[in-house]
Order: sequence, then C-alpha cells, then structure tokens
Amino acid sequence: MVTGLGFCLPGEGGPSFTAGQVWNIASRGGCCLGRDGTYYGSVDLTDEMFAERVPGIPEFFSRQFTDAHRFGLVSLVEACADGELDIQAGDLRDAALLVGRGGIDSNVNSYLAASRADPEHTAPLDALELFIAVGQSAIPSDVALVQGTLTRTTGPCFTVACGCASGGVQIGHAQRLIAAGEIDLAAVTGVDVFDSEVVGRAERLLESARRAYAAEGGEPGALGPTPSSESLMRPYDRRSDCINYGEGAATVILESREHARRRGAHIYGQVLATALTRDGLANPLGADDSGAQLVNAVRRCLGERWRIEQVPYIHSCGDGDPAVTAVEANAVRTLYGATAGPVLVTSQDACFGHHGAPAGCLGVGLTLMMMEQGAVCPTANCEQPMEGLPFDPVPGTRARPLDFDHALCFSYQTGGVKHAMLLGGPDVT
Repeated sequence: MVTGLGFCLPGEGGPSFTAGQVWNIASRGGCCLGRDGTYYGSVDLTDEMFAERVPGIPEFFSRQFTDAHRFGLVSLVEACADGELDIQAGDLRDAALLVGRGGIDSNVNSYLAASRADPEHTAPLDALELFIAVGQSAIPSDVALVQGTLTRTTGPCFTVACGCASGGVQIGHAQRLIAAGEIDLAAVTGVDVFDSEVVGRAERLLESARRAYAAEGGEPGALGPTPSSESLMRPYDRRSDCINYGEGAATVILESREHARRRGAHIYGQVLATALTRDGLANPLGADDSGAQLVNAVRRCLGERWRIEQVPYIHSCGDGDPAVTAVEANAVRTLYGATAGPVLVTSQDACFGHHGAPAGCLGVGLTLMMMEQGAVCPTANCEQPMEGLPFDPVPGTRARPLDFDHALCFSYQTGGVKHAMLLGGPDVT
C-alpha cells in the first residue's frame, strides 16, 4: 500500500514539496523548465527552506551535505508528513530506507577534493572536514546514510544505482520485502542532480562525438538522446528534438495492508508487481527499438492474474528521445494489438525535467493520484502529436477524465534496461 508521497522538485515560484503542489502542475501540463532562455529543472531550495523542514542537524555535518542529500531528506520528511508518520517519535525505527541514485551530481566535487588533497600539507581541521565530506558524500550510499541518521532506523538501508530506473527498482525491492513479511513499512527515495554546467558541456561534446562516430560507420542515434538547455523538450510531439534535464527527489511510503489499516492511514493505491529486463545488446549505450523486452517486463508483471485489457493507462518516462518513443510505440502495438482501443500514455518529464532516479517514485505518485482524481494528466509540452502513435498522449493542457483502477508505470536505463510496474487502486485484490 502506498500511504505517503513527498517531493523536492522544481516548481512555479519555488520548489514543489507536496502531492497537491505536484498535482497542480502536472494536471494542467505545467512546465517548470524555462528561465532566462535556459531550459533546466532547478529546485532552488534555500537554506531556510531546508532548515524549516529538517531542523536540528548539527551544522558540522549539514554543511557537508550536497544538494542530493538535501533534496532526499526534504522529500522523505514531506512523505512522512503526508503519511502521518512521526520521525521524531520513532515511527520509522523498524522501516526500510531504500534510495535510488543514477545521475551526474554534485557529489563528484567532494570526491575530487579529497582525492586531490595532500595529506602532508593539509591542516588537521581541514583534514577532518574532508573526512566528513567523503564519509557522507563520496560513497554510493550517501543519501541513505543521512536518512538513516535522521530516522535512527534499524531496518534495511541501501542504495541502488540503476540510472533512471533506480527509483522503480527500489520500489520493487520494498514491495518484495513487505510481501515476504520482513518489514511492514518502507520509505523509497529517488534523487539525482544533473549539474547544468555539466549538461552544457555534454551537449557540445556529444556533437563532436557523433561526427566522429558517424565517420567510423556507427549507427545514427547510437550515442543516445540529445541533451539541450537551449530548446524545449516536447515528448511525443512531432517537433521533439531534445531532452531537458532537471534535479530533485521524490519519496514514496509503502506499507503492508495490515499495518496501514491498523494505524488508519490514507491509502493512495498499491504496487501489485514489478519486473526488470534488459535488451541483451552488446552496445552498452544501445537499445532494441522493437520493445520486446519491455513487453516481456509487462507480461511478467501481469502474470496469470491480470490482463492487459484491464490497463487503460500507462505512465511513461517519455523524454523526447525518438528511440524511447519507438520502444514504447512498438511495445504498445504488441501488447494491445491492432484492433484494441487507444490506450492513454502520458509523460510529465517536461513538467520538471528529465531527472533520473526520481522518475519511478514520481511515476507511482502521479499515477496513483490520477486514479484517485479520476483523470489522466496531459503530456506536458505535447501540442502536435507525432503521426502513427498507437496510443493517445493526451496533448494539451487539460487532464482527461478516466475512471480506472489498474495502470502500468515504465522507466528505463541507458543500455537497454526496462522496468515496469503494475499499480492498482486501494481496493484491488
């Protein structure tokens, strides 16, 4: 059961923290990317905002936090508040804290500072600062580490790095831990920071790399999608030609049905099944656009218990990349058949930016809010849908009414990884 949602995402005039704020943007196809001619999803979390939501952390430690730490802590606190869980009272003491990471973020600066330091000429206090920074920032479990310290948890606490599929993968781990009876409660956070300067340099490098790859006889598009900070991303739109990146975090609280009912929690819905596959290609950057492994992931989720006809909506990680669109289009054709009615497939990447690991957590949160509201959010910035799509991307700026209690949620990692989740309403059995 999903009982709490919290965020630290780009917003309009300030960060988006709550389910209501995220819904207000996504339900009308709002876009939080453009600023001074640059398209990047910036959270703009101030020190005051952080201290208000996460008080009491000794400054000696908190000054070493990167944005990834701060975003992850804020989204966790907001999700606990939404789920009426009291961190200070120990409500998360036995919970699992699972974190998904995957992007290029500010942690690299902490690592480089320590690796370049000369131990023979570093003052003792400076050495202590570097040691704390490395302990909190230069190891893969960084965000889980500081969340565990805040909550004093004794339950499972670990990080998965699986690119943009990381948050979804961790939701799957939480669901299985709960189903096995090992835990009753889990907080899953996806968090990433794509440094805008790094993105800008990557844009320029990619153009040179593509020219060199083409000269060597490489396949067009094999080096991945085009990042851009100068033009607007438009998933499923015929003018789509780039991806805008973003930053932030999203946290989902999951509980066993018995635990949620015992404490009278509000239930958004439930995660019924998850599956992870890979295309099996030798090219580490490639993908099979047939969608075969995405179809395999969906069929593993459905199993013998559910049918694809029960699923009228799919929440996608569509980011404007033609390769991703091809995968999804071919998978939908295979799953639903040529004679099936148009399934709705939408993406809110263009609301907040393509932000990596939070995608799975945000996808679950938004999809369950759509079920609860009886309406599907439009695909942000999609105004002129591509021809030949086998699904309806819900273009425009208005939510589409839909009464549904089953949905799929997709996320992907570069290299052909496909992750699918089957979601259900609170009363689905």
